[in-house]
Amino acid sequence: MHPNGSPADRLAAVGNQMIEIHLWLSAELARLRADLGTPSRHLRAHCLTFCAALGRHHTGEDAGAFRLLAEQVPELRPVIDNLITDHEVVAGILERVEALLAGGDAVPVEQVRGELDGLAALLESHFRYEEKRLVTALNALTGRAGTAEELLGLTAPPG
Repeated sequence: MHPNGSPADRLAAVGNQMIEIHLWLSAELARLRADLGTPSRHLRAHCLTFCAALGRHHTGEDAGAFRLLAEQVPELRPVIDNLITDHEVVAGILERVEALLAGGDAVPVEQVRGELDGLAALLESHFRYEEKRLVTALNALTGRAGTAEELLGLTAPPG
């Protein structure tokens, strides 16, 4: 994207950037699940970094993109309500994972694996539903709505 693009040009990419963020988060979660056999310190650091990024993304969507879509495309409000409910479930899983990792030296790997497996299944469904229902609407928004980071909590990492 050209740095001098208009706000509408920057905004047009928000739906596409959401897909890029989802792909990156999914890949990070797959890496984290593959890392479950690594030493506790590395696992904790990787997990906490991932949990923070996912939390920022969902908090950003709730306060940014979802609020804006609810205002500008009111027929999407039921979809947005469903997605916010998913975000609350995800937040609960992240809290449980962080609590499991906060224990002493021994990480209960099987419990963490169970939580991350559930998270992966939920996110796969959540991301597809969100993309199917919101990308077109996000790409169609006009006006000064904010940057992708303001609307989505994150920016897609460089490819």
